[in-house]
Amino acid sequence: MKKMIIGVMGPGTGAKAQDLENAYELGRLIAERGWVLLTGGRNVGVMDAASRGAKAANGLTIGILPTSDKTGISPAVDIPIITDLGNARNNINVLSSDVVVACGMGAGTASEIALALKSDKKVILLTDDREAKAFFSQLSPNHVMLSNSPEAAIGLISPGS
Repeated sequence: MKKMIIGVMGPGTGAKAQDLENAYELGRLIAERGWVLLTGGRNVGVMDAASRGAKAANGLTIGILPTSDKTGISPAVDIPIITDLGNARNNINVLSSDVVVACGMGAGTASEIALALKSDKKVILLTDDREAKAFFSQLSPNHVMLSNSPEAAIGLISPGS
């Protein structure tokens, strides 16, 4: 039986403290449900925090890396996928995810949300960025859901999403 893959996307070096807390909790909650966590795989920001949260709950983590440099991989990533594709790896992130949770906001995260929406993927926005919420909700009201907490975000994910 295929395991559900939840992509958690968010800022790297520009992540806010709240984004990191939310990402860690998202990773933990994803792992507790037996789902697989997919992130950008690096050892910074939301991707590292979510991976560490999943590992704290004995979850399986996949990291889709933008470069061929293996030194920047999060130690909490079980399966690193080395792409050497730069930002083009964002398409792999979203297409490989059953659901995308955007935790925080940055340019890379916005590109992943846009790619997910173009692919008719469900996107959950967990951010305090009002402009991003308004923009993406207006852009694709049938695919964007808003959340104020990791628990609420998980509640919006249904098996088989």
